[in-house]
Amino acid sequence: MVAITLPDGSVREFDGPVTGADIAAAIGPRLAKDALAIKVGQDLKDLSISIEKDAAVEIVTRGHSGAMALLRHDCAHVMAEAVQELYPDTQVTFGPATETGFFYDFARAEPFTPDDLERIEQRMHEIVDRDEAIAREVWDRDRAVRFFDQRGEKYKAEHIETLPQEAEITIYRQGDWLDLCAGPHLPATGKLGHAFKLLKVSGAYWRGDAKNEQLQRITGTCWETEKQLKGYLHMLEEAAKRDHRRLGREMGLFHQQEEAAGSVFWHPKGWTLYRTVQNYMRARLDAAGYVEVNTPQLVDRSLWEASGHWEKFREHMFTVEADHDRVLAIKPMNCPCHVQIFKQGITSYRDLPIRMAEFGACHRNEPSGALHGLMRVRAFVQDDAHIFCTESQINGETVAFCELLRSVYSDLGFDEVTVKFADRPPVRAGADATWDRAEAALMEALEETGLDYSLDPGEGAFYGPKLDFVLRDAIGRDWQCGTLQVDFVLPERLDASYVGEDGAKHRPVMLHRAILGSFERFLAILIEQYAGRFPLWLAPVQVAVATITSDADAYAGEVRDALAAAGLRVETDLRNEKINYKIREHSLAKVPIIAVVGRREAEERTVALRRLGGKNQEILALDDAVARVSGEAAPPAGT
Repeated sequence: MVAITLPDGSVREFDGPVTGADIAAAIGPRLAKDALAIKVGQDLKDLSISIEKDAAVEIVTRGHSGAMALLRHDCAHVMAEAVQELYPDTQVTFGPATETGFFYDFARAEPFTPDDLERIEQRMHEIVDRDEAIAREVWDRDRAVRFFDQRGEKYKAEHIETLPQEAEITIYRQGDWLDLCAGPHLPATGKLGHAFKLLKVSGAYWRGDAKNEQLQRITGTCWETEKQLKGYLHMLEEAAKRDHRRLGREMGLFHQQEEAAGSVFWHPKGWTLYRTVQNYMRARLDAAGYVEVNTPQLVDRSLWEASGHWEKFREHMFTVEADHDRVLAIKPMNCPCHVQIFKQGITSYRDLPIRMAEFGACHRNEPSGALHGLMRVRAFVQDDAHIFCTESQINGETVAFCELLRSVYSDLGFDEVTVKFADRPPVRAGADATWDRAEAALMEALEETGLDYSLDPGEGAFYGPKLDFVLRDAIGRDWQCGTLQVDFVLPERLDASYVGEDGAKHRPVMLHRAILGSFERFLAILIEQYAGRFPLWLAPVQVAVATITSDADAYAGEVRDALAAAGLRVETDLRNEKINYKIREHSLAKVPIIAVVGRREAEERTVALRRLGGKNQEILALDDAVARVSGEAAPPAGT
């Protein structure tokens, strides 16, 4: 007898081993039709898997939390089958699900073209319509290697040979096509549906190693419903319109070039935006009791070895040799240097907490293929800070930081923020007892904030657990930016201490925290959030004074000077062009306000204000216009 406990707590008993399909059928014909897979305990499994002992079981249908990844994985397999039907000389390698779809890496002599993608996608729809049965088979290792070798599938054969000897070799047969896979999968291709789309072809390397053969990666997206697919494709269209690289070029904010790959050439307008955000952050940190420091760019490797970063991050560090016998690293992060400042002199418990901030320039040797505009660079600045405190102060500092972070995000236009609690990773520094203390302290502090959160197991920093803060932008994309990490390890490794109330030395707790993270990446997010149409206080150019005729040139200069004296960022347009042309040009440049002046405005000492995206204009006396615009351009009250 096998007892199956269902999510509602009810128990169904079966005479012997039972499959997921049997359980669904016993509950009802509609569920049997809709079933995609089963969840046994915490594990997702095929409907055909036999359950031989008592278990808690969920039937997975569309809408279940595990359904999307299952559909996307199957979509990758359907794509691989379509590719090999159309292009039999192609080898398949790996094809996982992703957060928004799937990809599969292929080895093929000829490059795939956009026309090929259309053919592949059409064949995928045909495979779904065939409703091919999908069956799981367990093979002998030698048979599997021999089979793929004989088919010319050297990548699959190589992968099987690298698997542990005790690993079960599972093959999924999909109609006449089959592939090595751990599963699980749908019972048939017809269950996939047609809510998928192939998006692009890009380069990849076998096993992700640039030293290996180059492959072709076909990426696609897959959703549960056609409506979801349509919404996602619309989001991609919006994202393309908002691409910070295109807007940065069109608005004259920045550029990048191969001679400085992974670095940014900030133009005057872009640097104005950068400084505006940085000055805002500096004001918020000053008000929150942070002290600002600045630490060296080049630091001897011995410090990085002592901190543990050399072992963990060495491959991402840029290094130089000095005096023929010293290796210096360009700092990839600021934390070990902040500990050095903390260690100067004697620190008392009365001095804590110390909130030490730095807009620290860091460099990391990111792979060239991973570089992407401002989103992924090699040279960047962090709004980095470290709070040195006692264990009893962790709660208060965490609550204060969370309040500051949410206020900053709101000021910058992001009101949807989620929190993830990430605990100890498999590879880490520090004893388990130390991690127990750190995780308990951070969880207690998180509970005190009252914020909703989800768990992100195994994703903590190598020295401590962390909170990750994920903001959602205007078109529904999620970006992890802020972080708070509890570290008992680094103060111990770098011998940091304070004198306690008992007169003895104690280790401080170190809270690593950032709100924006990388300025470069955050500015990319900000550009795309607003599609370049920044709120007035952030806009690089807040007002453009445009003349209708040359008779108003002198008055335009007065208007500019009055606006500038009020602290506004303003430029004049005295070109011998029609006013409609000027308005169109400044609108394309996303200038929030255009102040139009002509002969009449000069005589009456007025200006005509036109708002970006608006069709009407407002006539105001010059003094009233300056007061109005300067009031609107004030930074958020949080500063």
